[in-house]
Amino acid sequence: MSPEDTEVVELAQALIRCPSRAGIDDYGPVLAVLQDWLGARDLPCRRLYDDTGRPVALLVEVAGGRPGPWWALDACVDTAPYGDEGAWSFPPDCADVVDGWLRGRGAADSKLAAAMFCRITAEVRDQAQDLSGGLAVLLDADEHTGGFGGARAYLADAAAVRPAGVMIGYPGPDEVVVGGRGLWRATIAVHAESGHSGSRRTARGAVSRAARLVRLLEDAELPGAEGEFPLPPKLTVTSCHGGEGFSAVPDRCELGVDIRTTPAFDAGAAEALVHGAAAELDALLPGPRPTVITPIASWPPYRLTENQQPSAALLDAAAREGLTVRAKTAGPSNIGNLLAAEGIPATAGFGVRYEGLHGTDERAYLADLPAVHTIYRQTVLRLLTTGSALPGRGAGLC
Repeated sequence: MSPEDTEVVELAQALIRCPSRAGIDDYGPVLAVLQDWLGARDLPCRRLYDDTGRPVALLVEVAGGRPGPWWALDACVDTAPYGDEGAWSFPPDCADVVDGWLRGRGAADSKLAAAMFCRITAEVRDQAQDLSGGLAVLLDADEHTGGFGGARAYLADAAAVRPAGVMIGYPGPDEVVVGGRGLWRATIAVHAESGHSGSRRTARGAVSRAARLVRLLEDAELPGAEGEFPLPPKLTVTSCHGGEGFSAVPDRCELGVDIRTTPAFDAGAAEALVHGAAAELDALLPGPRPTVITPIASWPPYRLTENQQPSAALLDAAAREGLTVRAKTAGPSNIGNLLAAEGIPATAGFGVRYEGLHGTDERAYLADLPAVHTIYRQTVLRLLTTGSALPGRGAGLC
């Protein structure tokens, strides 16, 4: 392993030893570890904050010596919870290396990638005067909450240069994620008359009405995969809350529905489907009030075209290193969807092999690090060297 990769591993170990579980730990200490490392190398960085003043990311920026587009690397430094620590065969924050594996929570997702991106920033800074545009590295401390606070703060920061594209450092060496289904989420409140469960005069309760609505939603016909987008839409009822005890007929039941959208079945189609099912329920089993639908979240599907940057450069660099890496459209959403909503193309999901991601005994395979490091470094340098002349730049998102 090269001195540069050894430095990456040592920084990743320091990050793993600093717990940063989403919604549990204070993010300040893990950001301080990064700031100390960057400061010791005279790399400019600053903290980003959410609307409440809570630190949610660290942003590193290196400007080239010539004008051109900026590109961004993104890795999260918050993590999933440990879960049952008794089920782990080693301490979740041990950060040791055993049989070539870096062990501990965040080793795979994504503290090793964060450390590698910091090292790449130092390498880019050494050549900055000969490069076009600039490189931003977003070290996101609010990713695992699902709020994507770091990415949102970056996009909202008036002082940050808007990137032409982003590469997100999730692990896995076989695929580059170049697209994903979107989502439309809502809660649905179903109402009924309350009363005693033993009374002869009590009508059907809200839970029963909600159960019928679940059937209407799940029986709704969705289109298949169409055109260049390889996945069909998907509807899932994810929660059901209503009633208490046994003697009272519930007067309200709330459902949660998650619909994964595609270009052929977008958020408007998802919302229309749910409203149609609710109207059918209210006609079949009238209640005291109409069913109420409250949208919670929505973002679009996306898919980068074959020659679009930065995926084309990343896939080409992997091929030059002798790796067979395929482009993939993911079923789940990721930060790429958030960026797509802003018109920013993004890749995700290329890194080292891993085990136990979000589970027990998380670890990352360090033998993959030299090649992955080289591929990302070469991709960044190519993007910053050729600038806006790269083929495919400006191609649209689905």
